[in-house]
Amino acid sequence: MNKEVREILNKNEFNILIARLARQICENHDDFKSSVLIGIQPRGTALAKLLKQELECLLKQEITAGVIDTTFYRDDFRRNDKPLLPSVTNLDFSIEDKKVVLVDDVLFTGRTIRAAMDALLAYGRPSSIELLVLIDRRFSRNLPIQANYIGKHIDTLSSERVDFIWDEQEAFDKVILRKNE
Repeated sequence: MNKEVREILNKNEFNILIARLARQICENHDDFKSSVLIGIQPRGTALAKLLKQELECLLKQEITAGVIDTTFYRDDFRRNDKPLLPSVTNLDFSIEDKKVVLVDDVLFTGRTIRAAMDALLAYGRPSSIELLVLIDRRFSRNLPIQANYIGKHIDTLSSERVDFIWDEQEAFDKVILRKNE
């Protein structure tokens, strides 16, 4: 493997983390009847889908889940030279008085999470919002945001990037850390 690239998680470790995170959520949400999962576009959606499947196997019931796009809620969306293309938001249920578990792949500066919380308020007022991330890039926050559920903490430089690699069947393969180009 290239010296500029380091593997953080392999497929087996990833599956173990998904199972652990689902069990941690179950501990805090009992039967999940008043709770919902919401994946943050783009990469939090795949993680939310996997967690939903794991939770449904554990709880033997349907889990309410959705997807939210933060494009126009970000504080930097007007700074791009090119027009931004939003992703899909799919919340075909009410979040009013629900316990929301926001799901994203990597927690870095906290700006995406802040934007997701702002976007959520357009759909109602949840009773609580928790954050689940697979990778927490510690020591790099611009905002005072922390996750309730964390797969793995890693220490990184601002010049590094965390990438999720998917195989040809769009199944998870590994997570790597690489130098920004």
